[in-house]
Amino acid sequence: MSLEYPGKTMKRQVLLFISVLSFTSVFGQVSYSIPEEMEKGSLVCNVAQDLGLDFKRLKSGRARIHSGDSAEYIELNKERGVLLIKERIDRETLCGETTPCALHLQMILENPMELFRITIEITDINDNSPSFTSSEKRFEISESAVIGSKFVLEKAIDADIGANSLQSYSLNPTNNFALKLENQADGSKKVEMVLQKPLDREQQEQISLLLTALDGGQPRMSGTMQITVHVLDVNDNAPVFTKSVYKATITENSPRGTSVITVRASDKDGGSNGEISYAISNNKRRLSDLFQIDRKSGEVILIGEIDYEKAKLLQIDIEAIDNGGLSDSSKILVEVIDVNDNSPQLKILSKSDSILEDSPENTVISMLSVNDPDSERNGEVKCNINDDIPFKIQNTMNGFYSLVTEVALDRELASQYNITVTCSDEGVPSLSSSVTLTLQISDVNDNAPVFERSSYEAYIVENNTPGLSIFTVKARDADWNQNARVSYILEDSSVNGVPVSSYVSVSADSGVIHAVRSFDYEQIKDFQFRVKAQDGGSPPLSSNVSVKVMIQDQNDNPPQVLYPVQTGGSLVAEMVPRSADVGYLVTKVVAVDVDSGQNAWLSYKLQKATDRALFEVGLQNGEIRTIRQVTDKDAVKQRLTVIVEDNGQPSRSATVIVNVAVADSFPEVLSEFTDSTHDKEYNDNLTFYLVLALAVVSFLFITCLVVIISVKIYRWRQSRILYHSSLPVIPYYPPRYSDTLGTGTLQHVYNYEVCRTTDSRKSDCKFGRAGSQNVLIMDPSSTGTMQRIQSEKSILDEPDSPLEVGHIVTSFVQYSNSNLM
Repeated sequence: MSLEYPGKTMKRQVLLFISVLSFTSVFGQVSYSIPEEMEKGSLVCNVAQDLGLDFKRLKSGRARIHSGDSAEYIELNKERGVLLIKERIDRETLCGETTPCALHLQMILENPMELFRITIEITDINDNSPSFTSSEKRFEISESAVIGSKFVLEKAIDADIGANSLQSYSLNPTNNFALKLENQADGSKKVEMVLQKPLDREQQEQISLLLTALDGGQPRMSGTMQITVHVLDVNDNAPVFTKSVYKATITENSPRGTSVITVRASDKDGGSNGEISYAISNNKRRLSDLFQIDRKSGEVILIGEIDYEKAKLLQIDIEAIDNGGLSDSSKILVEVIDVNDNSPQLKILSKSDSILEDSPENTVISMLSVNDPDSERNGEVKCNINDDIPFKIQNTMNGFYSLVTEVALDRELASQYNITVTCSDEGVPSLSSSVTLTLQISDVNDNAPVFERSSYEAYIVENNTPGLSIFTVKARDADWNQNARVSYILEDSSVNGVPVSSYVSVSADSGVIHAVRSFDYEQIKDFQFRVKAQDGGSPPLSSNVSVKVMIQDQNDNPPQVLYPVQTGGSLVAEMVPRSADVGYLVTKVVAVDVDSGQNAWLSYKLQKATDRALFEVGLQNGEIRTIRQVTDKDAVKQRLTVIVEDNGQPSRSATVIVNVAVADSFPEVLSEFTDSTHDKEYNDNLTFYLVLALAVVSFLFITCLVVIISVKIYRWRQSRILYHSSLPVIPYYPPRYSDTLGTGTLQHVYNYEVCRTTDSRKSDCKFGRAGSQNVLIMDPSSTGTMQRIQSEKSILDEPDSPLEVGHIVTSFVQYSNSNLM
């Protein structure tokens, strides 16, 4: 196919190779050919059509052109899918003498990553005419020069190549000299002027010639150089080199001043005509900048920098000239030996900054190009990455590498990777280059919350306050950010038919479990429920755990007496025959405590008894037994108060009154207990009056005692005053004052002492007269045993019960009345 351009016709040949590799990216190669010096914006090719890509793919893949080290001469129009000229291309500047001259481009697409190689060959046009370094050349030739003598002429330079390059020379006039061309190994022509007719200085001392160089372009272009020949006198032997071709080697990067080779030429002439001077006749400026030849010795010395990557073989044209102007030419082929002086060059063509942790294996994360300008083993490159990372590097094409995932990634193990790609050549010593890529691993919600324990047990004491914190469950999520935010949810369930949410609640943020109600150990001892931990991912992941809450008992229940049964209206008495021996089982107090553990351990104690010497209670079993032989003197009606205590802290207790009848027959018992109700009412009234009387008497006693002490003090002070004065003493007696002769209202002052025991209802009162040591023991008939029915709160439980106080008052009043009378 052909494309028409202004002033030029471009023929384009397209060669498309598509190779499908076993990786995630597909690479293709396409080649084009365009002439140099095309205008900016000129169409190169429709690359999208040639590669089978649509415009949407170019846009979505962010297609771009990578040109490597070369300047950006070509640009991609993604809207049209074509390549356009961005900068004017000069083949001679771009490639010099290198053929073919081509631009090697890469077109890169992303999502997924694809790379296409584009080769654009730049063809030459005839835009450079041949030219000579100097516009004039002078020769001094002896007239004795023999026919066939050769004179080396300067070569013309034509930057074009191929048919457009230098093709021929012409020399005018051709009377004495003819032009001789000889092909060289480097493709150039050696130009010599050959004497074909003897010179005659006498006829013509100076000859002017015009050397014309012609190229093969259309239209043809030319360059000229003026040659002036001065005819000298007699020098008939030209210098001759020892070799027609000299060969030398030099290592690149050799220092300046390095001797390359020494050439030799001989001249049979003698004297000044035999003196030879050497010169480099090569017209390439680059060689004259690299080498210099000593005019006298013929030693070729390096004066520039040798780079193997720029030129592997150099040809130096030399000539030997004698003083007569005769010369000979030769050439030196200098082979440049490569050294490993170039490190591999790495370029990142495309890379991803982050990747999901659930990305499949062989996912491409970066594409790189590697180039080493050295040759052979010095240019062979191998690339590797640092160890212990889940990635690998693959050589997808000559000089191109892909960095892909090797195994599945896990952000929880590593959230970031620093991947160092190191490329080393095979030279000695080896040179290397490296580049480091930072890759972030994006989190995926692939981890469910995990509780710290497989199950939990919590304890709470009963009678707790609603809202009390019981326990805290904790779950951790290995994910990150929102995916790791854990919320706690109480799963629906029931306890004894009641929703568990009426028992406990769970804080969604902290996992703290609170009691919703106050628990009673006697109603529920433990219950179980499940707590779910759910993360904030999408979709969310969750796990649950079982929590068992155990209610701990508190001593909040007093013992309950099951037997004997306490009734308010009738009396129940246990009968003990008077013939009962020691250890006779009277009855057994049976009590229970609904608490548990130590709070339910019960002990039995005899708190009060009509006769404590007759009965005892078993500490552990509550059995009431006789501790001595029952006698006829023992009262028929025995009243025992038994206290039942638990082992809690603080302990709780209950009391029970056991009525025991010491009798051999039931009628005897019945007669004794018949008036119990009447006695109870009577005793209650009596107790009230006794307490009132005791209070009045005590008040009067204290008042009298204060008055007597006051009078005594007053009389003592009066006596002291009279003693120190001369006035007669007249005693003064307060009204109703009782003197020591017994004329007062009370003949004597009495002190009394009340002795009370805690294990019986018998108390003793002792009275003593003033000034006498006699002790009166109260008649036993003045004391009595009082009985009452146990109520819900018995007054017998109090240490100073009214009954006992009344007993004391009664005893005191009886004694006082007997003495007053």
